[in-house]
Amino acid sequence: MSKLRLSIAIGDYDRNRPLLDGEVRIDGVDPVFMKLGPEEIFFRAFRHGEFDVCEASLSSFTVKTAQGTNPYVGVPAFVSRAFRHSGIFVRNDRGIETPKDLKGKRIGCPEYQLTACVWIRSLLEDDYGVKPSDVIWVRGGIEQPGRAEKIQVSLPSEIRLEQAPADRSLNQMLAAGEIDGFIGPRSPSSFDAGHPNIVRLFPDPVSVATDYYRRTKVFPIMHMIGARRTVVDEHPWLPAALLKAFEQSKHDALDRLSDTSATKVTLPFVEEQLRSARDLMGEEFWPYGVGPNRHALDAFLKAHHSQGLSPRQLAIEELFHPSTLEVFRI
Repeated sequence: MSKLRLSIAIGDYDRNRPLLDGEVRIDGVDPVFMKLGPEEIFFRAFRHGEFDVCEASLSSFTVKTAQGTNPYVGVPAFVSRAFRHSGIFVRNDRGIETPKDLKGKRIGCPEYQLTACVWIRSLLEDDYGVKPSDVIWVRGGIEQPGRAEKIQVSLPSEIRLEQAPADRSLNQMLAAGEIDGFIGPRSPSSFDAGHPNIVRLFPDPVSVATDYYRRTKVFPIMHMIGARRTVVDEHPWLPAALLKAFEQSKHDALDRLSDTSATKVTLPFVEEQLRSARDLMGEEFWPYGVGPNRHALDAFLKAHHSQGLSPRQLAIEELFHPSTLEVFRI
């Protein structure tokens, strides 16, 4: 019996590498892997539906699901997560010293619906009382001019959203003082280059993120896995097979990370940081599956709706294929 040949576009992360290297197999699948960056994957997936299986932005997936136009069904393998307190950058010559000082300021964002931006706006509102309507948002490419929303969204009238000039990137505007700050999943190159007037809003983002986790128990989810709906309709066993394989790949990657005979990451103190993460968040600090992630997903879907990106708050079950909502036990 021949295997199902599928194109699979995912990021080259340690948790995906056993899959990419062929050490972990997807039951019944002959994969054609493409190692791509998230911006390329998401653009090609949600504009043109190019891949059979792909990494997917949680926010874009939610927008398309709410619109009833999602070409993919969800698999709760959360291959990217991140605390986003480190993703808020401001100019230090605009009187911005606390989150509340963002009110009335012009803040750049790559796309309003970007998952990282949803989480950042959520923490700003929930923890510091800064509502999305308190800020003037300027949308554009981080480093390249001309970026627009990959998915059309209809926002509430109180949201003030401008498009950056066609010939200006947000990094250029931030460096020139044309905007007061920036939020997003990547740091602007002017910050990385040491621009004297561009700083993080939170000088110690690890400390504030640790406090956030202790209070909320939320480790923000960024990306999930999507499988083309037409393929799943023909092969309904595929979503569960994908979840099983991605789970095994992540498990193997963590086993390697825990092996201290030779450091697997080009950083010092890896084993100490791994122990610190487990002391804070438990042994299974990066869980896949709906069950252990229900509170984080609920928080995201609530924020997504409150920010005007989905016309109603979706139920978690609407995002994922029914076969992935529970797993067998021995």
